Amino acid sequence: MRRETSSAGLSGDALAWLALGVVEELSPRQAHELVARLGSPAAALAAPAELLVGAGLAPSVAGALAGAPARARLEAARLAAVGATLVAWSDETYPPRLRQISDPPVVLAVVRHSPSSSTVRSTLVAEDDLAVAVVGARRASEYGRRVAEELGRELAGAGVTVVSGLAAGIDAAAHRGALAAGGRTIAVLGTGIDRVYPSWHTRLAEEIVRHGALVSEFPCGAPPLAFHFPRRNRLISGLARGTVVVEAAEESGSLITARHAAEQGRDVFAVPGPLGPGHRGPHRLIQQGATLVTGVEDVLAQLGPGLVARLAATRAAAAEATLSADERRVLAGVGAEGEHVDDVIRRAGLPAPQALETLLALELRGLVCQLPGKRFRRQAA
Repeated sequence: MRRETSSAGLSGDALAWLALGVVEELSPRQAHELVARLGSPAAALAAPAELLVGAGLAPSVAGALAGAPARARLEAARLAAVGATLVAWSDETYPPRLRQISDPPVVLAVVRHSPSSSTVRSTLVAEDDLAVAVVGARRASEYGRRVAEELGRELAGAGVTVVSGLAAGIDAAAHRGALAAGGRTIAVLGTGIDRVYPSWHTRLAEEIVRHGALVSEFPCGAPPLAFHFPRRNRLISGLARGTVVVEAAEESGSLITARHAAEQGRDVFAVPGPLGPGHRGPHRLIQQGATLVTGVEDVLAQLGPGLVARLAATRAAAAEATLSADERRVLAGVGAEGEHVDDVIRRAGLPAPQALETLLALELRGLVCQLPGKRFRRQAA
């Protein structure tokens, strides 16, 4: 059967879901309940106000639905103008992990680079199913920013997509770490897809588009209203397999994200820090049973043991890329099963003191390990 499409290129189902999504007074949970009761989003939009009120909607919300189709057509045009793709609940490309939460958005606007096109219009990709959220304080300490950037970089190095909220502080550091590793990162916005907040993160957002995606459930032009961000936080945790809180006060939005993660059945991780108000949030989470993070391995091990090995290989490959000529000669003389130090020196063709010093440097960089009997083995890369 041929699927009908609108003038904006959307299917009839997608446009009907978008119409429900642009009614801000209608929560995602209410929208899904309404569609389940009436059979389809189109049926919900066509229902008389009396039926909608009888289904539990306030008269004002029922009245707002009457003008929703026209607003949806306008929103579709705005999305097309900014190069965003609409992902509706009825689409196969809707993120599987978001389908599992209790109040999934009925539509998402997504912007990411498409290698096969000169535009940036595309959807999320299958690799994003393996994702971890990294969140924390906007007014972060140097320690917090450094830890967040390191986590973002090493998660991305292990092939994990890093999800955060584009906010100042911890969020931005996590995004930058993932980008520095050449990995993927997703920013979930508390504004419309066409607005970057804070505005000074415009360049960062452009980098994220090239190496990941921007995502929003809010209509184009939606400002950074205070109540948007707690609502946004359930999507940050919902897109991820686990959430890491790096630095946060005891009452903060990051703890809301962690609570959403726990309610969604996802892993919760927390990074300890010095005593003080800025670290009370993670410390409280650890007291409540969150996994204490001393390094990225603590996160990867809980997601799957293969990821730890993948990270080790990435680290080794990165270390090998920066070796000097002498270090390469010595490393080439070290076998995977183990070689006696005399054989390594002979193969390298270097004076013994220089070769031994180079072996020590390679061991400190994690590229070789020493075995009993003065033997050395090359670490897997």
